[in-house]
Amino acid sequence: MTSLEELKTIRLQKLELLKKAGMNPFPSKVLRDFCLADAKADFIKNEKSGKEFSIVGRVMAIRGQGSILFIVLYDGKGKFQAVLKKDEIDEKLFQLFVDAVDIGDFISVTGKFFSTQRGEQSLLVKSWTIATKTLLPLPEKWHGIKDDDERYRKRYLDILMNEELRDLFIKKAKFWDVTRNFLKDKGFLEVETPSLEVTTGGAEASPFKTHHNDYDLDVYLRISVGELWQKRLMAAGFPKTFEIGRVYRNEGSSPEHLQEFTNMEFYWSFADYEDGMKLVREMYITIAKEVFGTTKFTTRGFTFDLASEWMKIDYAEEINKQTGIDINKASSKDLMKKLKDLKVNYDGENKERLTDSVWKYCRKSIAGPAFLVNHPVLVAPLAKSVIDKNGKIQNTVQMFQPIIAGSEMGRGYSELNDPIDQKARFDAQKKLIDAGDTEAMMTDDEFVEMLEHGMPPTCGFGFGERFFAFLADKPARELQMFPLMRPKK
Repeated sequence: MTSLEELKTIRLQKLELLKKAGMNPFPSKVLRDFCLADAKADFIKNEKSGKEFSIVGRVMAIRGQGSILFIVLYDGKGKFQAVLKKDEIDEKLFQLFVDAVDIGDFISVTGKFFSTQRGEQSLLVKSWTIATKTLLPLPEKWHGIKDDDERYRKRYLDILMNEELRDLFIKKAKFWDVTRNFLKDKGFLEVETPSLEVTTGGAEASPFKTHHNDYDLDVYLRISVGELWQKRLMAAGFPKTFEIGRVYRNEGSSPEHLQEFTNMEFYWSFADYEDGMKLVREMYITIAKEVFGTTKFTTRGFTFDLASEWMKIDYAEEINKQTGIDINKASSKDLMKKLKDLKVNYDGENKERLTDSVWKYCRKSIAGPAFLVNHPVLVAPLAKSVIDKNGKIQNTVQMFQPIIAGSEMGRGYSELNDPIDQKARFDAQKKLIDAGDTEAMMTDDEFVEMLEHGMPPTCGFGFGERFFAFLADKPARELQMFPLMRPKK
């Protein structure tokens, strides 16, 4: 079997053949009248014109031998066949193609459009030139790259050879386009907020830390899409804002978790979590219809229909139903014992982390679509408390989470705008940090000061690309164009 180095040597020799023939193996521009998709779309008109046209693409296949060759070109927009006949082109140019062109090379071909005897739309080549000479071969067409490490390192080849994967990335782009257009149509203003922060806010996660040389200051990469900044914009008088951007969390990887990913968050003044649930359901249905053409999905062993009724699931009641434990009365020791009985691994021994671990065990059996509500205060430091009909403050918050296929697909609140309550909750989070909890929320005194100036009642909600991964029924890492990889040794 020929090694890559040997193949490279052969291609370097072919490169020299091109140079001797007067062809630049890496020109800055070649003749091209339109993309290959347009060549197909306007084929009949261009064929009837009898004119010569130039098209460009990567050579994906070469069939035939002797005096006729069939070449499949691909340019990212479509595929098209070029036909090279020895009696229709300069003999030296025909032979140069045979001697110097490989599958994977980019070429420009000029000629007239015609249909083959089998009716295939084609271009009869009168001349050609190299657009880029490749020095290494493409993966074998039918098998591609099988090793995951190699696939992720050479993602450009993986995407090139895997049409299904390429289509998924196109769908992912549409997923965010639909989200953006939906919110803009609802009157939300797209904003940009800082990705370097002095204190992280808006989520509970371990941040990445770096140093700002000019200010001689340690800063963090954001863990949310500007939650505390967008709330400042509510105070500034913007009624509806949203942002789609990258967030960074220095924590473990899994089929659902990455260290760098895209999230969306919106903030809506004079709305509460009930309004948020209605808008989110409509948004999710719109995304599903426009991106996937359906609201019915089977993923992770669950089947669900986003257009069906979304039930509301009470946080404490569901845990009690599935495990028999009352989280409102249970101690940390009770929760640890229950988690041990359930054979669930957990991090941290404070009640917030333990409660969350019990819930994560329970959610795995819920197909949805549903909204999880009535979370305890200790797991939601930025949400308003529930107030009963008698005006009594409850130990639960006005928070909601879409639950789909055993996982959480977003998080929303009636945002806390009481500065006194917010300061007390930040203080409680600080105690968790001091006790060693790396995911607890940092105190932001300037945010509290903003609340003292006044922020209107606001609903906030955020979701990430995990939702797309579930609808596509793919691991989150597979849907990263270029996943982070350890350098090769």
